[in-house]
Amino acid sequence: MLSLFEEVEKTEELRLLNSVIRSCTRCPLAAGRTNAVCGEGNALARIFFIAQAPGEVEDRDGRMFTGPTGKVMDELFRESHLHKTEVYMTNLIKCRLPGNRKPQQNEIEACSHYLEKEIHIIQPDFLIPLGYHATKYVFDHYCPGHILPPDPAGKLFFCNSRKIYPLRHPSATLYNPDLKSVMERSFRKVALFTKVCKWYPVCPMKMLYQEGRLEEKWIELYCRGDWESCVRYQMEERGQPHSDNMLPDGTMFGG
Repeated sequence: MLSLFEEVEKTEELRLLNSVIRSCTRCPLAAGRTNAVCGEGNALARIFFIAQAPGEVEDRDGRMFTGPTGKVMDELFRESHLHKTEVYMTNLIKCRLPGNRKPQQNEIEACSHYLEKEIHIIQPDFLIPLGYHATKYVFDHYCPGHILPPDPAGKLFFCNSRKIYPLRHPSATLYNPDLKSVMERSFRKVALFTKVCKWYPVCPMKMLYQEGRLEEKWIELYCRGDWESCVRYQMEERGQPHSDNMLPDGTMFGG
């Protein structure tokens, strides 16, 4: 568990980084902005949201998610019982994109430097990119050589010791209300990520992993990830007997 000193240290590092972001002129977007929008949230967060860029209202206010998409986010947080005090939220691009257009590669290259510093400071357990461009950046950076699936939203990935859970951007529900139920399910899953499986301390998977016989991915994707989808967890909850050699996906361990 991180000490109070470490929390204070991380908070100070973020404060200094944000002062640099607010005065940034690394790309031409700086000329058209009102405010460069810095990340916000818990310096000790396990959950790290990455949106694309601030909108018109966010540019005016200098804050994350204060516009129409922010209202959607607030609803999703309420529905999932997820609290903003538990997470950190930031953008891939810190300045508003003219006409809310797609980010250009040179803009991503100039601005992602700040995103990487934020991730380095916070060291989150889960990266939650929102929308295509944030997801593509995270996959390109943390999963080199890994082909981005056609529809990665709502699937948990483990790449180079990083857990990545891409989601559709909440703004999509403003144009397609039918997506709201999908987003609500996804956010409930994010809320689940804030806790480790209650059975993990006595789970045979923990022992196999500590003995070096089980790959880390099983622990991170299930025991410390989407434990609700673990077949072992589901059977344990129903009181059904199951083999100690059963893996979280229901197959048998043979190592």
